[in-house]
Amino acid sequence: MNKDMQKFLDKAEVLIEALPYIQRFNRRIIVVKYGGSAMVDEELKSQVIQDVTLLKLVGFKPIIVHGGGKEISKWVGRVGMEPEFVNGLRVTDEATMELVEMVLGRVNKSLVQLVESLGVRAIGISGKDGKLLSVNKKYSGGDDIGFVGEIKDVNATVLYDLLEKDFLPIVCPTGLDDNYNTYNINADDAACAIARAMRAEKLAFLTDIEGVYKNPEDPKTLISELSVTEAHELMRDGYIGGGMLPKLHNCIDAIEHGVSRVHILDGRIPHCLLLEIFTNKGIGTAIINDGEQRYYFGE
Repeated sequence: MNKDMQKFLDKAEVLIEALPYIQRFNRRIIVVKYGGSAMVDEELKSQVIQDVTLLKLVGFKPIIVHGGGKEISKWVGRVGMEPEFVNGLRVTDEATMELVEMVLGRVNKSLVQLVESLGVRAIGISGKDGKLLSVNKKYSGGDDIGFVGEIKDVNATVLYDLLEKDFLPIVCPTGLDDNYNTYNINADDAACAIARAMRAEKLAFLTDIEGVYKNPEDPKTLISELSVTEAHELMRDGYIGGGMLPKLHNCIDAIEHGVSRVHILDGRIPHCLLLEIFTNKGIGTAIINDGEQRYYFGE
């Protein structure tokens, strides 16, 4: 058999391996929290959007929730302001909130543009549209950090309507309080709340790490599958710290409120979403309910 024929057969094998996953998750909702380096590197950005677009075209119902932290910090510095964080949350006064909204709006529409260029209809909305995300003011350890919101309600009808009309929703994490003030929302929190409200089949976090490690200093301790109980134990025993701690809390919260699977993926790996969802081994860390396992077909 010549090399060209073998190459085509290898491609066919990949498609056959993906088939049971496509059947299993057809018409199911998947929420993708898009952030980190994959938002900054133009090539990675393009690959992530290709992945999500492919998910849409093979029958999934994806929803993108994006951040914009690095871009916001860049613009805050550009206008002569100093970025300020308390316990990892951006202090957001009125001037910063204006800037946040401008930058997130710009990021949102650039993602819409990319999806549309691949032949899929996308609509970019903020949490303010249709009062998608209603918030209370969030405090950090009792400190007032300005216009930072804690989600109290998700108007899921807005997203169901868009999915019903065959749009790919791209959500920017801002919201309104009861007095219609605009608040900045942590994008992880927004993705988790939306996945819960939509009872999503999957919630995938694109990050700048390979997944959850038992020992962050040792890459060999990457955990590929983690039950809710095991996750609680890791946090209790002090193995999880830094930015992973709130992320893992969000993952557990999502699982306990009806999301079937949560995946923490390294967004720096090209096409990480497709590798995780459509292959028998997957990558990153899958967080699952006790007694369940990640779906392996043909293994």
